[in-house]
Amino acid sequence: MLRRLYDWVLHWAETPYGSWALFLLALAESSFFPVPPDVLLIALAISIPARSFRYALICSAGSLIGGMIGYLIGYQFMDLIGMKIVEFYGFTSQYAAVGDLYNRYNAWAVGIAGFTPIPYKVFTISAGAFKIDFSVFFIASAISRAARFFLVGWLIYRFGPSIKLFIDRYFNILVIIFTVLLVGGFIAIKYLL
Repeated sequence: MLRRLYDWVLHWAETPYGSWALFLLALAESSFFPVPPDVLLIALAISIPARSFRYALICSAGSLIGGMIGYLIGYQFMDLIGMKIVEFYGFTSQYAAVGDLYNRYNAWAVGIAGFTPIPYKVFTISAGAFKIDFSVFFIASAISRAARFFLVGWLIYRFGPSIKLFIDRYFNILVIIFTVLLVGGFIAIKYLL
């Protein structure tokens, strides 16, 4: 089933509605949909590398709006809708742990979830459910999601279609390395300043 869904997402790259599909996919993925928008972002950017940054911006905007919808679901409708989404993805047992992360790390939890392959939707819904400060959520989401999608856009713009296989094969490892470097940079700044 997931493979059919994946293929369905990819087919939008071959239509004139690719940008709209990318926006809607990014919006849906941030609150409930299982297929990440990177799949369509990569396909669109490879088809026209000169538009890579435009596609990254569309993807970032959709993801940020979707994240706000996820936050609203958690904030207002956790019992009605939010827990069903958390249960559907099998994260019921991790839900309390996510709450603990929010209580301790707030923006870091959102930022890392927004950038890494961790299911961002669980964190957007949980952010609302645990009532973290919306401005902190919004800023961390905007930075992390834009960083993720613009990194993909830049790689394709810089290296063209040849980078697709490399990104597909090593995406999770690349994201983890970049996240470690990003967090390490912030820690270094904290202690050096």
